Amino acid sequence: MRTLIIFTLLAATTGCTRWSLDHHLNSAYRSFENGDCEDVLLELSKAERKSRSRPYLQPEISLLRGQCLERQHLFVDAAQTYQFIIARYPTSEYAYRARARLETLQQLGRLGESGARSSGAPL
Repeated sequence: MRTLIIFTLLAATTGCTRWSLDHHLNSAYRSFENGDCEDVLLELSKAERKSRSRPYLQPEISLLRGQCLERQHLFVDAAQTYQFIIARYPTSEYAYRARARLETLQQLGRLGESGARSSGAPL
């Protein structure tokens, strides 16, 4: 009986954590659509704290953070965020998107030549 109670509590805790993480990510996307980057960054920070046991979500969180940094005209910070994704998750869909964002920033003249390649990450 005690084992059943423990398993039930563990399952409930895991579900609540996942629900809370999803809630923060969804809130971040809603805020992004509304142009409220301060709220996006706050919600992403909350999501990151909840996702420590789910590292596969980090590239998605980082990509949204980079896009918000771009909206705030923090192009070097956005580029460094994209370079992090490329270096840490090179085969993910988000690394592909990060490369595209870096290339776009470069083409728009938002980065100096050294800024886009400072980490040695290929574009």
